[in-house]
Parts: sequence; C-alpha cells; structure tokens
Amino acid sequence: MPGGGARRGRRDNGLVAQEYAVVGDVDPRVGEHLLDVLAAGGIAAYLQPATDLHPVTRTTTLPARPTDRLYADRDHLATARDYFSQLTAVPEQHTPPAEAAQPATATPAPEAKTSRKSDDETFASIIAGFHTTVDPTSAPWPAAEDLDSSGAAAADMDTEPAPRTPLRRASDAVDRSLLDGLDSFGADLPDDEDDEAGYTPPPPPPLPRIAPSTLLAVIGLVAGLMLLIWPDLLPVFGPQSTLFLGFALLLSGFVSLILRLRPGDEEDDDPDNGARV
Repeated sequence: MPGGGARRGRRDNGLVAQEYAVVGDVDPRVGEHLLDVLAAGGIAAYLQPATDLHPVTRTTTLPARPTDRLYADRDHLATARDYFSQLTAVPEQHTPPAEAAQPATATPAPEAKTSRKSDDETFASIIAGFHTTVDPTSAPWPAAEDLDSSGAAAADMDTEPAPRTPLRRASDAVDRSLLDGLDSFGADLPDDEDDEAGYTPPPPPPLPRIAPSTLLAVIGLVAGLMLLIWPDLLPVFGPQSTLFLGFALLLSGFVSLILRLRPGDEEDDDPDNGARV
C-alpha cells in the first residue's frame, strides 16, 4: 500500500478501507500529521470538515472554529483512537508561582529624585515671587539693551534722506521696442469722459425692397389658393374654369418663386475682391 506523502492540503493518506468510522474532531493544523501517523501504521484514514446537524430543522451548520472530522478504518478503530488521543492531548499548564508573577518594584533612580526636587524648588520660587512689589522706575529689560534717546534723535536729524532717482518715462528711452510703444500708446492723451455719454447709435438699416416679380408671384399664389377653395368668387366663369384658373395661378406663382432662388451670374462675384464689410 502506498504511504502518505508530505503533501499539504490533502484530505486522505492514500490508503483505502472497506468501512470507515469516526475517530474524533481535530484541529486542521494537526489533522495532516495524524494522517501521516496512521499511514505509517497501515490504517486508512481521511479528513472531512466537521458539521453540526440541527435535530429539529435538520439544517447543517459549520462550527465557529474550523474543525476537521477524522475517519479511520473500522477494523483498526481502537489503534486510530489511541494515536488520536496521544496527539491531541492537551499538556498540563503549569501555573507560575505568585512571586514570579508579580514584577519587582523598580527603585527610582537618584537622578529622577533630583530632577523632581529641582522642579519643586523652581515652582516654589515662582510662587514666592508672585506677590512681590515691582519698582516702577526700573526697566523690565536688562540695562545693556537701553538706548540713548537724545543721541538717537540727533542722529536722525543729521541724517539726510538719500536723493531719489528720477523715474524715466518710456519716451525717454533711446532704444524703444514695439512692445514699449504699444504699452505707452495713448498715455499722454487726455481722458475724454464725454465719449460714452455722447454716444449716438447709428440709424437702423432700411427695410429691403420687394422685387415686382416676387410680389406678383405671391399675389398669384394667394389668388390661386382662394379660387381653389371658393370657386364661386368668379360667377362669370364656370366652376371648372375657375378651378383651372386657380390651379394655373398657384402653379405659376410657385414656379416664379422657385426661379427667384436661382443664383445669378457667377462672373459677377470676383473672388479676389476681398471680404465685404
């Protein structure tokens, strides 16, 4: 029979038995080692995730902690349970003595005592000087920082301000660039405040003139449409003649308007004339 190798993640030890029985639940980290031990003893075994079956609802639930259930050959069940009890036995926990559990009290170093004492003395000196009276004639700063007020005033009077360098205008420059000229353009001109107040908008453009042919075409469309709708407007002619006349007027007016949409002579527009303003 082939023995169980050291493969991780497997669910059996490679041996086969006719009938299996439950050995017990084991931690998944110990289950593979149990498979190796049982394979060395020639006992077929396999692992399966442990599940709990509810007695009433008959539903299967997984335990809160992942656990594998070990199954072994029924003929060697006693030997398998012996191995199982040996490998899953919990070692006795030795309680450490009370003296070792309690940490020793650390003795404060002499430097810590000295620093705490110096802090207390400093705080006491600050509190003691809180109610002392202050001499109003004494300056709150050291004497080395005092300044002679009379000497400072005399020095300020003797010192004359430095002559200011006259500002040169852009027009005084010898070499003026194009950008300088554009920046100073109109700088010397007086501001005209009445430009915006006296602005008069140009008159509106005149209405376009209607060509006579266009006017006749529109009149023909309207007259033909009226004759088609009301044939009794011309009682001199018969109904059929009135309908024919109305259709002729409508068609002629429509054709005239279409012909007016045709472009004129292409030679009239010279492409070299430039843009029209």
